[in-house]
Amino acid sequence: MRRIRIQVGRVVLTARLRNTPTADAVWTALPLSSTAETWGDEVYFSVPLSVPLEKDARQILEPGEIAFWVQGQAIAIGFGPTPVSRAGEIRLVTRCNVWADAEGDVTSLRAVHAGDGVTVRVAGA
Repeated sequence: MRRIRIQVGRVVLTARLRNTPTADAVWTALPLSSTAETWGDEVYFSVPLSVPLEKDARQILEPGEIAFWVQGQAIAIGFGPTPVSRAGEIRLVTRCNVWADAEGDVTSLRAVHAGDGVTVRVAGA
């Protein structure tokens, strides 16, 4: 099982990669560095990847799902409502590729501020 470690500011998450083309592209590109942006209860960050929208891409996530925003070339982690959410949902700005699942409580991302540094690497590396 492929696992990654995402650190955003002082918040650290571990995630399990799914068996998708986007997960393969992220894994191949590791390690990654970026700067966090926030949008409601979503943290996202640009990465130097270009992948196509997968046929099962979606706009609404479950807590802990990690997505790739194709149009923005960014990894997105929603953990609550965004400005486009309807009651009780985690809605991203557009359909995105879901490629990983965070282990643990993603609401810890509420401590992240725009401008915080981001690193993504193989877990245990």
